[in-house]
Amino acid sequence: MTRSISGRVAELGYALEAASAPAANYVPFVLEGNLLYISGQISRKGGKPQYLGQLGNQISDADGVEAAKLSGLGILSQIAAATGDRLDRVARVVRLGVFVASTPDFNRQSAVANGASDLMVDVFGDAGRHSRSAVGVASLPQGVAVEVEAVIALTPA
Repeated sequence: MTRSISGRVAELGYALEAASAPAANYVPFVLEGNLLYISGQISRKGGKPQYLGQLGNQISDADGVEAAKLSGLGILSQIAAATGDRLDRVARVVRLGVFVASTPDFNRQSAVANGASDLMVDVFGDAGRHSRSAVGVASLPQGVAVEVEAVIALTPA
């Protein structure tokens, strides 16, 4: 296994983009002790929002899973920025919070959230298994279908 997060992601056929800057008055992550709290990451590709709309309306379940995966890649970009791209610094993905823009009758938020959850396990193995919430909401920033936030346990530097 490679020693960098970006290298491991590349092995899986993806690429990390530069960690996104905050869109308002907050920071992209906070390190408190050994816990890294990562602000919500929306689905982006090439720096532009992807998968605009709601599940159960404009966005299919399969596209929702892809949106969650893109949001998960944003989480990984923030982890890489916080750790100097060191895979060995990640002791555990503790928790993901997944927000899914969806119609009132849509009830498959957990299936959509698996796009991000599966990515964490693919990258970190058992250390990627985490607790999670998957919540339906009316809308998300920039009109995206999925946003993911995270808590990551790190090893000492």
